[in-house]
Amino acid sequence: QVQLVESGGGLVQPGGSLRLSCAASGSIFSLYVMSWYRQAPGKQRELVAVITSGGGTNYADSVKGRFTISRDNAKNTVYLQMNSLKPEDTAVYYCNGRRAAANLWGQGTQVTVSS
Repeated sequence: QVQLVESGGGLVQPGGSLRLSCAASGSIFSLYVMSWYRQAPGKQRELVAVITSGGGTNYADSVKGRFTISRDNAKNTVYLQMNSLKPEDTAVYYCNGRRAAANLWGQGTQVTVSS
Protein backbone atom coordinates (compact mmCIF):
# COMPACT_ATOMS: atom_id res chain seq x y z
CA GLN A 1 0.00 0.00 0.00
CA VAL A 2 1.19 3.51 -0.81
CA GLN A 3 2.29 5.68 2.11
CA LEU A 4 2.73 9.45 1.87
CA VAL A 5 5.32 11.67 3.60
CA GLU A 6 5.25 15.47 3.23
CA SER A 7 8.18 17.83 3.64
CA GLY A 8 9.15 21.40 2.85
CA GLY A 9 7.00 23.40 5.22
CA GLY A 10 8.30 26.22 7.36
CA LEU A 11 8.14 29.90 8.21
CA VAL A 12 8.21 32.39 5.35
CA GLN A 13 7.56 36.11 5.03
CA PRO A 14 4.60 37.43 3.06
CA GLY A 15 5.43 37.47 -0.62
CA GLY A 16 7.87 34.61 -0.23
CA SER A 17 7.90 31.11 -1.71
CA LEU A 18 8.00 27.53 -0.52
CA ARG A 19 7.94 24.18 -2.27
CA LEU A 20 6.24 21.27 -0.59
CA SER A 21 7.05 17.69 -1.51
CA CYS A 22 5.08 14.51 -0.95
CA ALA A 23 7.02 11.30 -1.38
CA ALA A 24 5.09 8.09 -1.91
CA SER A 25 6.29 4.62 -1.08
CA GLY A 26 4.94 1.55 -2.80
CA SER A 27 4.10 0.90 -6.39
CA ILE A 28 1.63 2.28 -8.95
CA PHE A 29 1.99 5.86 -7.70
CA SER A 30 1.44 7.03 -11.27
CA LEU A 31 -2.13 5.73 -11.19
CA TYR A 32 -3.13 7.83 -8.19
CA VAL A 33 -4.93 11.15 -8.31
CA MET A 34 -2.83 13.34 -6.03
CA SER A 35 -4.01 16.41 -4.16
CA TRP A 36 -2.90 18.98 -1.63
CA TYR A 37 -5.28 20.06 1.11
CA ARG A 38 -4.79 22.53 3.92
CA GLN A 39 -6.35 23.15 7.30
CA ALA A 40 -6.02 26.39 9.20
CA PRO A 41 -6.74 26.60 12.95
CA GLY A 42 -10.47 26.55 13.61
CA LYS A 43 -11.32 25.92 9.95
CA GLN A 44 -12.29 22.91 7.89
CA ARG A 45 -9.79 21.14 5.69
CA GLU A 46 -9.98 22.53 2.16
CA LEU A 47 -8.79 21.36 -1.22
CA VAL A 48 -5.91 23.43 -2.61
CA ALA A 49 -4.85 21.65 -5.81
CA VAL A 50 -5.33 18.38 -7.68
CA ILE A 51 -3.29 16.58 -10.33
CA THR A 52 -4.63 13.55 -12.16
CA SER A 53 -2.67 10.53 -13.30
CA GLY A 54 -2.62 12.11 -16.75
CA GLY A 55 -1.24 15.40 -15.47
CA GLY A 56 -4.41 17.47 -15.54
CA THR A 57 -4.59 20.08 -12.79
CA ASN A 58 -7.17 22.11 -10.91
CA TYR A 59 -6.84 24.75 -8.20
CA ALA A 60 -8.85 26.49 -5.54
CA ASP A 61 -9.71 30.03 -6.58
CA SER A 62 -7.75 31.39 -3.63
CA VAL A 63 -4.45 30.01 -4.94
CA LYS A 64 -4.86 30.23 -8.73
CA GLY A 65 -1.92 31.98 -10.34
CA ARG A 66 0.21 31.60 -7.20
CA PHE A 67 0.47 27.85 -6.58
CA THR A 68 1.51 25.10 -9.00
CA ILE A 69 1.03 21.37 -8.45
CA SER A 70 3.22 18.92 -10.35
CA ARG A 71 4.28 15.31 -10.15
CA ASP A 72 7.35 13.26 -11.03
CA ASN A 73 6.22 9.67 -11.41
CA ALA A 74 9.80 8.44 -11.78
CA LYS A 75 10.49 9.78 -8.28
CA ASN A 76 7.06 8.89 -6.84
CA THR A 77 6.72 12.49 -5.73
CA VAL A 78 4.15 15.26 -6.01
CA TYR A 79 5.06 18.91 -5.44
CA LEU A 80 3.30 22.11 -4.54
CA GLN A 81 5.17 25.25 -5.53
CA MET A 82 3.77 28.17 -3.56
CA ASN A 83 4.64 31.73 -4.61
CA SER A 84 3.46 35.14 -3.43
CA LEU A 85 2.47 33.64 -0.12
CA LYS A 86 -0.01 35.48 2.09
CA PRO A 87 -0.70 35.26 5.82
CA GLU A 88 -4.01 33.58 5.00
CA ASP A 89 -2.07 30.68 3.43
CA THR A 90 -0.93 29.72 6.93
CA ALA A 91 -2.11 26.16 7.60
CA VAL A 92 -1.10 22.56 7.91
CA TYR A 93 -0.78 21.20 4.39
CA TYR A 94 -1.69 17.57 3.70
CA CYS A 95 -0.92 15.35 0.75
CA ASN A 96 -3.71 13.04 -0.43
CA GLY A 97 -3.69 10.13 -2.86
CA ARG A 98 -6.79 8.47 -4.29
CA ARG A 99 -7.25 5.42 -6.51
CA ALA A 100 -10.33 3.24 -6.56
CA ALA A 101 -11.19 2.51 -2.89
CA ALA A 102 -7.88 3.82 -1.59
CA ASN A 103 -7.86 7.26 0.07
CA LEU A 104 -4.48 8.00 1.64
CA TRP A 105 -3.21 10.91 3.73
CA GLY A 106 0.18 12.11 4.80
CA GLN A 107 0.94 13.41 8.28
CA GLY A 108 0.92 17.06 7.25
CA THR A 109 3.49 19.84 7.17
CA GLN A 110 3.10 23.28 8.76
CA VAL A 111 3.32 26.39 6.60
CA THR A 112 3.41 29.72 8.43
CA VAL A 113 3.39 33.02 6.55
CA SER A 114 4.30 35.87 8.85
CA SER A 115 6.59 38.86 9.09
